[in-house]
Amino acid sequence: MNLKSMLEKVEYLSLQGKLDREVANLVYDSRKVVKGSVFICISGAVRDGHDFIPEAVKNGAAAIVVEKEISLREEVTVICVADSRLALAWMSAAYFGYPADRLKTIGITGTKGKTTTTYMVRSILEGAGIKTGLIGTIEAIMGEEVIPADNTTPESYIVQEYFHKMVEAGCECVVMEVSSQGLMLRRVAGFTFDFGIFTNIEPDHIGPNEHKDFEEYMACKGLLFKNCKIGIANVDDNHIWQALKDRTCELETYGLSENADLRAVEIDLHSIAGSLGVKYKVEGLMNFDVKINVPGRFSVYNSLTAIAICRHFNIPIEAIQKALTVVKVKGRVEPVPVSEHFTLMIDYAHNAMSLESLLTTLKEYNPKRLVCLFGCGGNRSKLRRYEMGEISSQLADLTVVTSDNPRNEEPEDILKDIITGVKKGSGDYVEIIDRKEAIRYCIENAKKGDVIILAGKGHEDYQEIKGVKYKMDERDLIKEVLAELKEEGINII
Repeated sequence: MNLKSMLEKVEYLSLQGKLDREVANLVYDSRKVVKGSVFICISGAVRDGHDFIPEAVKNGAAAIVVEKEISLREEVTVICVADSRLALAWMSAAYFGYPADRLKTIGITGTKGKTTTTYMVRSILEGAGIKTGLIGTIEAIMGEEVIPADNTTPESYIVQEYFHKMVEAGCECVVMEVSSQGLMLRRVAGFTFDFGIFTNIEPDHIGPNEHKDFEEYMACKGLLFKNCKIGIANVDDNHIWQALKDRTCELETYGLSENADLRAVEIDLHSIAGSLGVKYKVEGLMNFDVKINVPGRFSVYNSLTAIAICRHFNIPIEAIQKALTVVKVKGRVEPVPVSEHFTLMIDYAHNAMSLESLLTTLKEYNPKRLVCLFGCGGNRSKLRRYEMGEISSQLADLTVVTSDNPRNEEPEDILKDIITGVKKGSGDYVEIIDRKEAIRYCIENAKKGDVIILAGKGHEDYQEIKGVKYKMDERDLIKEVLAELKEEGINII
């Protein structure tokens, strides 16, 4: 590609060398530089790309994009920009032929609900015959190609590459999770979203390597609404107007309150034969009944968000209703059919806030007992262990403390920390280090009307121990447990 064409939407200062030249590719990792590459120096939190310029030049880089003044031999083109991440986004868009221009782009941001809502939207659109790509916490889906995710929102080059693959696969639309980090680090620059969605915001992702405080976190979420045509926001969130104060888009709202453009009313939580779900009516911009086989009031919000988005695609109401009855997201309050007499679910809740929200939701179904199985990751905050232990003991009737990803810590030490928190609550608890045995205990000792939640692993299919990831999927563990119980002649209710 011609370098000058790649720079057509970038504000830059040419320091040296010619711009009208052919280049081989675009990279931001010096190890991937080949003869004729354009190397963009990203100033990261851990490493500074400028430190790797000599290596890039040695490997044949034809052009270097920098944020600092440097001196190189004259045959290498040097381009200076104010923000190399922004330059990467626009140059990536140009490199892949501006694929977002050929897609309807939907970006969903918020502390909770992003993953489930993206799958709900894709389910509705695909059900209506609109081929839709997806980028999110679990995976990226581009037609038949599925790639496991490393980040909720990948680097801008990867986003544009995925968009390109989606166009090649015949997709008309893409729905993606947009993290606050992704917004702050310009990963979704280089195009304008057709729809930007705000689900909710709570204090989270605040720390040395994320956001310095809640105000910065909120401001980063608000960046989406300076980069979309139509904004769709949850009017019930306490911080909505702060997050959207500098918006440049049109705005629609949804929620439970009367002043929402799209409202959910007459909410009915139901439990049938071990399956938990919710029914409600939509009023306002659309009017119809909704039934979802996923529990909780947060499922009302997630599905209402999906409806607010999909109404812009002129999809028949019947298609929306049908899609919402069958949608299921791996590891997000995911039901696992085991018995008609009790409920078993898998969820990714792996911090105090998400666990509290999950257990509070499940308690609304008035189970015989609420049983919560979870562990905590090694080499992570001990405070999280105490908090999760206390919350589980306060809200669940029985806490089953087990192993998660111990990493380089001893599982016994992690469990000991969790139990310190558990003892602050009033619930019963048992300690079973082996996760499979802990799951067996829950199933074997289930009582009619119980709701059992396996928390923390969700969509993960591994367990990390001493730097090695071993295959471990809770769905497989459940199958193994059921097979063993059957072989031993033990009947579950």
